[in-house]
Order: sequence, then structure tokens, then C-alpha cells
Amino acid sequence: MLTDSKIRAAKPFAKSYKLTDAQGLYLTVSTSGSKLWYFRYRFEGKENRLAFGPYPQVTLAEACEKRDAARKLLVSGVCPSLPRKVEKAAVDGTRTFQYIATAWHSSCLKLWSEDHADKILTCLKRYVFPDIGNGHYEG
Repeated sequence: MLTDSKIRAAKPFAKSYKLTDAQGLYLTVSTSGSKLWYFRYRFEGKENRLAFGPYPQVTLAEACEKRDAARKLLVSGVCPSLPRKVEKAAVDGTRTFQYIATAWHSSCLKLWSEDHADKILTCLKRYVFPDIGNGHYEG
């Protein structure tokens, strides 16, 4: 388990290295001395990582809270990076409603039966996408 004093005492070396906490949370210490929080997780058989930000702007307690929130999403079958992707799409304004709706649909596949998922996608394609599918999402 990491402590704030261990993190502050971490010095840069010739190669970057990791300080691990628990349940996939770790801090990388780069050769320049910068320290970044990451959460390592598996989703649909693939290993991924999610960046939480630099230390000390993101404290140990905040990083643990973000890790716990990401783990809750994983338990419910949602990829923890999906909310960021949706947020980024809303911010840059280059993503369409169809892109956002398709990403949402994909994130819910594990929660729904195959029949229900097919019905939802069919309804979106038939009734929603023709009218507003190419519209840009503004938040």
C-alpha cells in the first residue's frame, strides 16, 4: 500500500518505474521526476489502463476514489474509459449522435439479452439515426 510520504520520497532514476498500490492502481515515476496515476484493468479480455492525472494535483485519496468508481463500472459491465470517450466527443464537437448512441449501446451489451440489444439497435437505426444521427452532440 502506498502512503503520501512514500510517494513524496520517490526519486527519479535512469528509467521510469511504478509504485503499486492495490487493485490495479499505480503511480509511474518518470525519469524527469513527474508522477502520474494509472489504473490497470481488464475489459472483455483485453488489458487496458486509465490515466487519472499527475500527483500531487490528484492525491492518493482521490486516485483511490477514481479507481473504486472505475471498478464499479467494470462490475456493471461498462468499460471505465467509455464515460471519458463520450465526454471527449461532447467537448470536441466532432462526434455525431449516432457515434455516441452506438458507444452507449455497445457498453450495455453485457447487461441486456441479445434479443433486447437487437431491438434497441434496430429502433435506433430505423427511427432515430435517420433524423438526428448525423447531428453533432453538444452536451
